[in-house]
Amino acid sequence: MATTQGLVIINTGHGKGKTTAAFGQALRAVGQGLQVCIIQFIKGTTKSGEALALATGFPGQVALHLAGTGFTWKQDKETVKKAAMAGWQLTREKIMSDAYDLIVLDELTYLITLGLVAEEEILDLFRARPQRLHLVITGRDATQGLIEYADLVTEMRVIKHPFQKGIKARKGIEF
Repeated sequence: MATTQGLVIINTGHGKGKTTAAFGQALRAVGQGLQVCIIQFIKGTTKSGEALALATGFPGQVALHLAGTGFTWKQDKETVKKAAMAGWQLTREKIMSDAYDLIVLDELTYLITLGLVAEEEILDLFRARPQRLHLVITGRDATQGLIEYADLVTEMRVIKHPFQKGIKARKGIEF
């Protein structure tokens, strides 16, 4: 099979569905026999339904890594930074390993917006990645540099959300 240029896909915005869309992309890739790696920044020790389904339903085809400590606004900055930097190092290793066809970097945008990793450092890694590697990046407030570098950018925006009525997140629906 000829090598093709991998795509960079960004799901951003303040609406629900960024991670869900990324996991849908991962599921599509798995269905076509591709090797997938998912690294979740920010997310804590609780795995979402999508993460559980992909990690347990496709052994040997999906590598899932939780590189976050949960809600960043509930923790001291040093704890958040330490976890983020470990996740960033893991990201560098996985991208340069050339072992995957698709890597999902869930909530990566927060590394930039929280001032943990410079946008240019992230873009340098993306430019150095294996040519065939597809990347999916999620998170609110994608920077202009990420947007310009990407091949496909989708913005999710809130029109109506049950949280606005005081309805809490439900297992199997929101996580």
